[in-house]
Parts: sequence; structure tokens; C-alpha cells
Amino acid sequence: MGIPKFLGVFLVMEMMSGFRFEAYGLSMGYYVMSCPMAEFIVRNSVNRALQADPTLAAGLIRMHFHDCFIEGCDASILLDSTKDNTAEKDSPANLSLRGYEVIDAAKEELEKECPGVVSCADIVAMASTHAVFEAGGPVYDIPKGRKDGSRSKIQDTINLPPPTLNASELIKMFGQHGFTAQEMVALSGAHTLGVARCSSFKNRLVDAVDPNLDSGFAKQLTKTCSAGDNTEQPFDATRNVFDNLYFNALQHNTGLLASDQTLFSSARTRNIVNGYAFNQARFFFDFQQAMVKMSMLDVKEGFKGEVRQNCRKIN
Repeated sequence: MGIPKFLGVFLVMEMMSGFRFEAYGLSMGYYVMSCPMAEFIVRNSVNRALQADPTLAAGLIRMHFHDCFIEGCDASILLDSTKDNTAEKDSPANLSLRGYEVIDAAKEELEKECPGVVSCADIVAMASTHAVFEAGGPVYDIPKGRKDGSRSKIQDTINLPPPTLNASELIKMFGQHGFTAQEMVALSGAHTLGVARCSSFKNRLVDAVDPNLDSGFAKQLTKTCSAGDNTEQPFDATRNVFDNLYFNALQHNTGLLASDQTLFSSARTRNIVNGYAFNQARFFFDFQQAMVKMSMLDVKEGFKGEVRQNCRKIN
């Protein structure tokens, strides 16, 4: 079930007025004159990668989130560490991120087509939208015009939400970035794709098992994690399909992370979860709006940033 994909674009465009984008120095047609093939090149790069490995969709969406929550959407997540600096990507919170090579491939093609024009930050943002769509989720457009930042420090990743937060803590952390509780739950729905490592949820299995965890599921996870902390477990039954089964899982107390299950166990967010579990179209619509909003977090424009020639290092 879902709203027609072509309709989703126009609905979002109606909901997100153009002047709001302009206030951030962004626009939907930012590359129309300077690099008209930009969107096509990024989409093709993502499509090729997902045809070879569908699991990369989750990685590309998560990369965008982890980029935007630290220093804004400025591709700081892509910078490699140097002898003088340990970058964000080498933080324990980011070691499981995947898809860097997809961004590199798109950037290489774009530099041939229109050198020095398309920022790495925009590539990450565009790649995430195409990953959502290719995995079966809604289609939506985002404004472009972000510039790349020059700061990427491991200590800044303390601002990423850990998997142990409860609903009140999540509401507070997301609220600091301007998101409502409903937008936070919608964005959490990105966990409909991908996996988590046992190290992220094994705390729910030791000593007294988390009372909000289904007992049968707890036994399954205990068996899975006996293979080690790096063993992976899907968030829901359709790990490579963007749907609303994540919210159905929460209703059955089979949410993987504590920060997942708390969305149902907390009275403050339970009704939102129930709404999305019942109505996939509603989830898709709220998710795409929240993603557009997230893509504009603390963007750098003009002389506040640059367009990197190589996404892994500053010019």
C-alpha cells in the first residue's frame, strides 16, 4: 500500500515552499544550468551499486543521516583521517557505515562531466533519496546547493544518538535539531532497511533480559550473538525492502535496538508507531518530508564551504 510515487514528489513540493529552500541558499534546480546531468549521474551510480549489492541502500541512507547530524549536511563523514586528525568515519559509531565507493564513483563521473561544480554533500544527499526509492520506498526530491565542510573530528560523533536511548531522550536529541517527536519516529523508520551488529543490542540480553523484548525473539538473538559482537541481525523481516514492517515489529516487541523498541513502549510515541504500522502511505509521506527537512540541517553555502575535487580530502 502507498501513495503513487509520482504524486509524492508534488505533494512534498506543495508542503515545502520554495522560499524556505532559498533561505538556506538551496534550490531544486541548482544544477540545471551548471551540471544538468548531475542527478542522472548520481542515480545511475546508485542503481549500479544496488543491483550488485542491495544491502548498500541502508548504508547510503545511514551515511546521509550520520553526515547531517554532525556539523550539518556537509560531507564531513566522507573525509579520511590524516596523521594529525582522526575523522568522523573512524569513530566506533561510524565503523559499520558502507557505500563510500558509491559516492566516489559518482564524484569521479561528475568531475569528468562538470569539474568543480557538484559538491560531495549534495552527492550524499541525492544518493540517499535514490537508495530509498530503489529499495521500494517513496520518491521525493531535495533542494541542492550544499557546500562541503572542512572539519571532521572523531569527538564530534558524540552527538550521534546511541542505540540505548529511550523515547524521551530521543525526542530531546532530535528536538535540538528542530525535529518533532513524529518526525523522529518517521526518520527512525529508516531502520526498515539494513542490519545491526550484536554489539549494539547485546546489552538487552545480558543479566535480566529487557522486559520490552519478546522472549522468543530474545532467545533467537542470544543464539545469533553467540557467534560474536560483529554478527549481524536484520531490523525486520525484509532487510532490503523499504516498507513499514519495522513498525509492525515494534508492535510485537521484536524491535532490535533499545532505541527502536522504546518508540512503542513509550506512551509519548506509541500512537505514532501504531499509525505507521497500520498505514504505510502515511509513513512514506511523513518520512519523505522529514528527510527533506534533515537534508537542510546546518548547510554551508557560498564561502562557508567548498566543492571538493576528491570527497575524501579537502582541497
